[in-house]
Amino acid sequence: MKSSQKTLALWAFIIIGALIVFQAYEQRAQNEIKDFTFSTFTQAVEDGLVKEVTIDKEKEELLVKFNDEGKAKFGDGKIMIPGETSFDVFKRLEAKDVAVKYEKKENTSFLTTLFVSWLPMLFILGMVLFFMRQLQAGGGKAMSFGKSRARLLTENKNKVTFNDVAGVEEAKEELEEVVDFLKEPKKYTRLGGRIPKGVLLAGNPGTGKTLLARAVAGEAGVPFYSISGSDFVEMFVGVGASRVRDLFEQGKKNAPCIIFIDEIDAVGRHRGAGMGGGHDEREQTLDQLLVEMDGFESTDGVILIAATNRPDILDPALMRPGRFDRRVMVGKPDVKGREMILKVHSRKTPLSQEVDLQKVAKATPGFTGADLENLVNEAALMAARSAKSQLDMDDFERAKDKVQMGAERKSMVISAEDRKITAYHEAGHTLVAVRVKDGDPIGKVSIVPRGMALGVTQIQPEEDRLNYSKSKALAMLAYLFGGRVAEEVVFNEITSGASNDIMKATDIARKMVCEWGMSEKLGPLAYERDNGPVFLGMNHSGQPEGVYSDRVANEIDEEVRAFIDAGLGEARRIMVEDRDKLEVIAQALLEFETIDGREVDKICEGASLEDLKQARSIRESGLKEEDKASAEKLAEKERKEEEEKKKKAEEGDDKIGGSDPVMA
Repeated sequence: MKSSQKTLALWAFIIIGALIVFQAYEQRAQNEIKDFTFSTFTQAVEDGLVKEVTIDKEKEELLVKFNDEGKAKFGDGKIMIPGETSFDVFKRLEAKDVAVKYEKKENTSFLTTLFVSWLPMLFILGMVLFFMRQLQAGGGKAMSFGKSRARLLTENKNKVTFNDVAGVEEAKEELEEVVDFLKEPKKYTRLGGRIPKGVLLAGNPGTGKTLLARAVAGEAGVPFYSISGSDFVEMFVGVGASRVRDLFEQGKKNAPCIIFIDEIDAVGRHRGAGMGGGHDEREQTLDQLLVEMDGFESTDGVILIAATNRPDILDPALMRPGRFDRRVMVGKPDVKGREMILKVHSRKTPLSQEVDLQKVAKATPGFTGADLENLVNEAALMAARSAKSQLDMDDFERAKDKVQMGAERKSMVISAEDRKITAYHEAGHTLVAVRVKDGDPIGKVSIVPRGMALGVTQIQPEEDRLNYSKSKALAMLAYLFGGRVAEEVVFNEITSGASNDIMKATDIARKMVCEWGMSEKLGPLAYERDNGPVFLGMNHSGQPEGVYSDRVANEIDEEVRAFIDAGLGEARRIMVEDRDKLEVIAQALLEFETIDGREVDKICEGASLEDLKQARSIRESGLKEEDKASAEKLAEKERKEEEEKKKKAEEGDDKIGGSDPVMA
């Protein structure tokens, strides 16, 4: 029964019940009549207070109705008729002109009497049965714990196809083959192949795992059940396993079909930790899932697609072939993939001719699909806020800065001293990034507070980096210490502004020694390889694998310090050699608050602050001329449109005027 039908039935029961209760109370009120003595009745007749009398021969009663005066004194009532006085009563009533009526009882059938008597009881029984059936049938009621909460996606509801997915071509090809399996199974089974039972989508958050599953739902043309891993977990024991059984029962009835479990790590975590004690509801749910995926019974035609961003914590029994036959890694897109994603998300967004999405893609390394969608959305909001009809590159630049560095905190009050320290700090980062070997180009430098930072130096790698060389890691250390060293050289003092830089540098140096094997003294050994949290059952001691001696621990600390000192030394060397460039960059930041990579390159090539001011004034005047030209072009376009409208209106008037003589 549909929810609307259930609601109508419930309201019908409520209305019928209210009518029965109202009728019962009304009948009871009618029967609540006072009893009178015979002497009181005769006196009332003599006083002319009785208006009407109804005689009930079966009960030998008189139902008395008084006039207004009598009602105020007595109210309606009834009296018994004494046999020896009945004749005298009738004479008294006749003498006072009191209307006398006789009540006639109609013979009712036994069934009618039984129905009328038992109607309230039948109604209550029907209500109880109705609610019991509701509780057993599901619908979110109290007894529907064991029912699956999977949602069946219809074909046309929020339909997403593979045309809406970009940047993850390999993953898309894998899932396109799964869709082809479902549409033409004989094409693959004729050679003895077996349709895969499960596909695991793994990758970082925001890379498009759920979007891929929605695209499969839009392309497959078969029933698609969607459920979250957390929907299986409840406080009641056995509920998760029951829901798994019910989910696969629905799938078998509608095979071929696809079942999608989002965030499967909620129920698929590694078993056997043995830390909690007692019965583990989550493990029981996982056991049932394992049985349903590859148990004694066949599940042909039911393909399970699951998504997670923590494949490392999933149980090995869940990951074996026969359950999840395919593992599809959905990684962060490369430059080409980011450009394709930007094109997909900007389909419904009007872009100006100057917008170069390839340039935007190169400026956003490490962005996921969700980040790029947010970037386009922020750019559209900024353009709308500026009352623009199209998005330009400036909107994308501002949106990129907001997404990467946070919103500008223009209302933040900063003292002149802190502003100066911040300018030299960011100038130090900038100078080291330009001068150090294997450094990345500068994208933008700003001393406008953003997020939790007072200033930001934005580096822009020329290409996506998948590996770090030793020289590159040392260059990163020097770049991170550039701000601290600049404060030491200029102010002969250090501040707390470099705390985050120190944390990042220490982390890189420790990885160089303990994980990346870049220390010549300690060699290529993994000294701190963590096997995961204790609750996963993979590392009961909570200690990293490969316990080493105290002597090795001291050597690790010495090597980490050596890498840190090397980064500091390189930053000091650059700062001393190019002190004049540091001053110009800092003064430019204090003057303009934000400078880009081109201006930094000009300073490092020998340009002064005056040269930057002159270049900026020329560029701004050029922009003004460009804005003026575009405004004139828009005005000319509007003027031509207005002339065309007038011309069409005049032609219409001529046609009407030419027909007047004919009409006359």
